[in-house]
Amino acid sequence: MKLFQILSISSVCWLIASCSNNNQKASPVQVTPAAKAFVLQKGSLAISMSLPGQLQPFQGVDIYAKVSGFVKTMTVDVGTQVHQGQLLMTLEAPEMTAALKQAEEDLHNKEAVYRGSKSNYDRLLKTSQIPGTISPNDLDLAHARMSADSSALLAARSAYQLSADLKGYLEVRAPFDGVISARNVYTGAYVAPSDKNADKPMLTLEQHNKLRLVVNIPETATNYFADKDTIHFTVQTLPGKQFVASISRMAGSVDEKLRVEQIQMDIDNQGNILLPGMFAQVNLSLVNKQKTYIIPQSAVTENSKRVFVIQVTDGKAHWIDVQKGRENPDSLEVYGAGLKDGTVLLLNASDELKNGTEVKAAL
Repeated sequence: MKLFQILSISSVCWLIASCSNNNQKASPVQVTPAAKAFVLQKGSLAISMSLPGQLQPFQGVDIYAKVSGFVKTMTVDVGTQVHQGQLLMTLEAPEMTAALKQAEEDLHNKEAVYRGSKSNYDRLLKTSQIPGTISPNDLDLAHARMSADSSALLAARSAYQLSADLKGYLEVRAPFDGVISARNVYTGAYVAPSDKNADKPMLTLEQHNKLRLVVNIPETATNYFADKDTIHFTVQTLPGKQFVASISRMAGSVDEKLRVEQIQMDIDNQGNILLPGMFAQVNLSLVNKQKTYIIPQSAVTENSKRVFVIQVTDGKAHWIDVQKGRENPDSLEVYGAGLKDGTVLLLNASDELKNGTEVKAAL
């Protein structure tokens, strides 16, 4: 009986050992897979930015009275299309008309006096050519009188011209082609020169067939724009319609308070599809002028002490410190002294892969 138990235990042990050996032979050899990698090279990264902008008249002016008077006639109203030099309104100022008439009479009087003194001097000068007929003192007095009358005549002419110019301000004309966008006075109203900040203007004239699109660019993005760059924009009143323009002017300086630079685009608005004062949504593309290193987002990792990528050299991992630049959902710019063209970097970096660890890179 004991012999049978011993043989049974031996058989079981042999079977277990056999099964164990068979299982070991069936297990596949574990091979460490190669890590995905890529070759570092420079490129351009395009970042999209959406900013609000405002449409403004290409030219706009508030028209105030140059002289005091009453509104006599109005030839325009809100919405009137006008041309440069067109009469917009006339003012009435009786005292100004009287002053001009007085200046004109004074001018005629001074002209008559000057003609008399000049004629007297010419006769004395001609007579003095005969020795002993005219004393030198009388001739000098006649010349002095003529000179004084000449100066008085010049002053009268200036006074008359001033009165005429002031009377000319009674006619208000358009300084450029445009549209009357505001009117604040009517026939019979009294108007006078006033502080622009205190009173409303008589009229507001704006140019609508050409507009300015004004956009404020953040300081961090100012280096990515230049004259003639193309931009796209939309307005809420025309959904689904996209407009194209190019940068016409750049401020060239950053606002100290807002930390932005203003750029302007000229908009051809024939047909007046767009209106001054509208807000626009401007879509901008920021493309770096100088190529930089562009890598996938997954190739950069960081811990509490550093931001880095993992370079593969001679089959080993090496951490290279980098600084992040601009980025989009897929890629980003990186900067670092250890970065060079042709460097092999791991596509999926992790701080679990320590410096000097053996790694096989698959390009």
